[in-house]
Amino acid sequence: MTANSTRIAIIGAGKGGTALLELLHQIPDVDIVGIADKDPTAPGLQRARDLNIRVEREVHDLIRNHGVNLIMDVTGDPSMSPFIQAMKRPGSEVLSGATTRLLWKLVQHQSKLEAELFQADKLAGLGSFAAGIAHDINNPLQLILGLAENLADEQDLAVVHEQACDITEAVKRTSAICRDLTRYARRNGTGEEVMVNLNTKLDEALRIARYAVTLQDVTVVKRYAEDATVRGNPDELLHVFVNLITNAVQAIQTRGTLTLQTHVAPDGQVSASVSDTGCGIPKEAFSKIFEPLYTTKPPGKGTGLGLYNVMSVISKMEGHICVESDVGVGTTFRIEFPQVQPTTSCAPQ
Repeated sequence: MTANSTRIAIIGAGKGGTALLELLHQIPDVDIVGIADKDPTAPGLQRARDLNIRVEREVHDLIRNHGVNLIMDVTGDPSMSPFIQAMKRPGSEVLSGATTRLLWKLVQHQSKLEAELFQADKLAGLGSFAAGIAHDINNPLQLILGLAENLADEQDLAVVHEQACDITEAVKRTSAICRDLTRYARRNGTGEEVMVNLNTKLDEALRIARYAVTLQDVTVVKRYAEDATVRGNPDELLHVFVNLITNAVQAIQTRGTLTLQTHVAPDGQVSASVSDTGCGIPKEAFSKIFEPLYTTKPPGKGTGLGLYNVMSVISKMEGHICVESDVGVGTTFRIEFPQVQPTTSCAPQ
């Protein structure tokens, strides 16, 4: 929270209050001080607890305390407005009725645009994967073809069995390639947050990124901490790591090292970093690299949306990303995730 933060109280934890909670908690310089609803089973109350946001049963306890300067009434109860006006602190402003609905529609529209940019970046990236995909699929297909031709004249049942097993393994490899790419390309429609194992997600991202960049001259070093799990959207985190790994390998112009690292601090703070020994980023570009449509890549080689989407995902998770780079030495992108307590019902993905 900063001195210029807007301190918001949400009145009503039904569908509208829950939606506002989901959106507002992602915005920097917005501090949701609490949410209130007379119904203890309202869905927004449990979501607030998940986000470590104060839950109040009594509206006046929320709006009179905690330095609230904006009250958002989404109850739809006409008697609530005069009550709020009578109980609120001097200087606090109130949004309700049509004003709140308009704000919700505007935020929905912005979220839709961001989702479209996110998907466009993924699909554009798949186009650059084409050569690597063709190569990885062609190899097992050629093996299957050769083995099938051999089987046409083979009389030894032991050899037939051995080659049939080889064909099965080749098909499984091809199927795994298709499965990884399909999972990566799909549009994320649920937005569900679960516990995600960062080590597993980094390995998955490395498998995807190798279709876009060649890794034969790159030494991959993994330094993974145990239990490096965070709460987030697994598809979005996969896209974050694919972007960072792809950029890192592209920065290594000849031979070099790619280091993937996770860390769990004694206080439970979890972080992940992607480092390269590539060309580095000039200091004057630091302020621009997360801007939409900014790219240093040649035309047709980059959308300028990759790091913008990375920043959007991490900001939505209330995390922090920092960059360290020296020209000619290399670059490290480090992501610090917010501390969360995993629930027993969610297995890391």
